[in-house]
Amino acid sequence: MAAQPLKLRTLQEAIVDRLREAILAGEHPPGTQLRQEALAASYGVSRIPLREAFRQLEAEGLIEIAPHRGAVVTGLSPEEVRDVFALRRVLEARLLRASIPKLDTDDFKDLDTVQAAFADAIARGDTSQWGVLNARLHMALYGRAALPRTLSIVAGLLQTSERYTRLQLATREAWRRAQQEHGELIALARAGDIEGACALLDRHITAVLGDLERLLASTEDVA
Repeated sequence: MAAQPLKLRTLQEAIVDRLREAILAGEHPPGTQLRQEALAASYGVSRIPLREAFRQLEAEGLIEIAPHRGAVVTGLSPEEVRDVFALRRVLEARLLRASIPKLDTDDFKDLDTVQAAFADAIARGDTSQWGVLNARLHMALYGRAALPRTLSIVAGLLQTSERYTRLQLATREAWRRAQQEHGELIALARAGDIEGACALLDRHITAVLGDLERLLASTEDVA
């Protein structure tokens, strides 16, 4: 199969980014039907890159292609949350354990930069950056692990988690704890404390899961 022209791929990626952000920001709530005609007119594009964008967003779990309804924004699923975070606990610990001994000075400079950017995004209330920077920090911690397949899986899990990360980081207490625990993870990794870092990572992921389960339960109660 011939590769798509670069211009078309770039356009498709731009549409994916815009639609993803709109869904994550709540502009298209769960259950919303995404109409190709309206979106194509809004973005000034044909339906071809839009259909490809829908396929990618479906693979990310943000929409589903339903019979007779087309693209529909998926709901927030407690079952998916538990599944994603159970996988994260296992796989991220494996990556962290393999990566810490190989992290160098430049790696820690990058980690400090991402941590500072995360703190700045929180201070400015820039919700569009929270999930992105959270994923960047985690992947930077794991970047030296010679486990490419696991890294690829975890990158996908973190992308799936972004929708839930924004929900979980809805309070100042959650912001403060995330920033503090990220800082402690970096410090433990810098000290070469593999066991301490892995134990903290497990508590960090488990605490986020607990927050999300409570938030989703409260949403169901209101509904």
